[in-house]
Amino acid sequence: MKKVTIVGLGMSADTLTTEGLRAVQKADILIGAPRLIAQFRALGKPSLAEYAPEKVAHFLNESENESFCVLVSGDTGFYSAADGLCSVLKGCELSLIPGVSSLSYFLARLMRPWQDVTAVSCHGRKSNLVDIVRRNSLTFALTGGNIAELGDELTHAGFGSLNAYIGENLGLPEERILTLPVSGLSATGTGGLNVLLIENFGHDSRVRFGIPDEEFIRGDVPMTKAEVRAVTMSRLAISPKVVCCDIGAGTGSVTVEMALAAYEGQVYALDKNEEAIQLVSANCHAFHIGNVTPVLGEALEALAILPPMDAAFIGGSSGKLGEIFDVLIKRNPRANIVINAVTLETLHEATQSFEAHGIIPNIIQIGVTRAKPIGNRHMLQSGSPVFIISGGQNE
Repeated sequence: MKKVTIVGLGMSADTLTTEGLRAVQKADILIGAPRLIAQFRALGKPSLAEYAPEKVAHFLNESENESFCVLVSGDTGFYSAADGLCSVLKGCELSLIPGVSSLSYFLARLMRPWQDVTAVSCHGRKSNLVDIVRRNSLTFALTGGNIAELGDELTHAGFGSLNAYIGENLGLPEERILTLPVSGLSATGTGGLNVLLIENFGHDSRVRFGIPDEEFIRGDVPMTKAEVRAVTMSRLAISPKVVCCDIGAGTGSVTVEMALAAYEGQVYALDKNEEAIQLVSANCHAFHIGNVTPVLGEALEALAILPPMDAAFIGGSSGKLGEIFDVLIKRNPRANIVINAVTLETLHEATQSFEAHGIIPNIIQIGVTRAKPIGNRHMLQSGSPVFIISGGQNE
């Protein structure tokens, strides 16, 4: 059986551990990215400048040698190529030697501990950096030449004034560390070997239901009131990674609470009113939301091309409630759907929509009464009753 040792190089050959160096010296052949292999050219060992797992596996199968050392950057357990290599080299005698991660190296350069840092990779994978920054005091991000784009996303979400630290070419002679506001990230002109640290000491990790109405930017479009919104959200039962939508988004109050709950997922805010879409965007900025996509237009057309929804709230349907419901269920038969109705006719249509698909709806009616100050007294003032009809995978 061929012996393969995957070695975390750290930042460069200068940060390689003694155990890792012994593995490099003992191997018949070195394998890895060209910039990693080049650092051991003085050893005069045969090498393969390759890091794609399938190509490495093919080379090993064809090679007559018995001992190989595969070099990977950083640490083998921190967003490393080692994971993909292990999955295709199961027929070999495998061992891993960890290295110094970019996270520990960079924070040491900044003279700071890293046990309270939240780490994420924005290199070649989708991540909601905005929400991670909103929820955490210190966020470390691996990047891939996309510092400018990440800075624009964070600035658009209202985080432009936060402190950012860039580590460029860490461990190499041209190493550079920059400190600047997030709004300045798009103008740094850094290369591809970068990491990023964002400070947000005003972070807020709460998942809030029934946010007070006065916290939202208001306009001349409808808004689901706080108490009704709280019950609506409880019926939606949104988990962090779901894809969901707010149909007839209006001001975007439900959109915001959906986004806070689905902090690792995606929310689509649908409305045919341009002012509503502008308000949704404004409120997402105010609440530092990064996982919402506002969609201007008819709901039926949008739902046909958007991803299937795990959860959907229908607050307005422009008379097409049954058709919208049909599309949601057709795209995902297990979708959790909540409909708010203020008329008996909408209640009837909503009930029929659920029952047409074999779903027994849960129906409640909520009426909110608030105390309004009148001089030195308080008078009760009632709002219009709202029916909340729900059903699906979480009911």
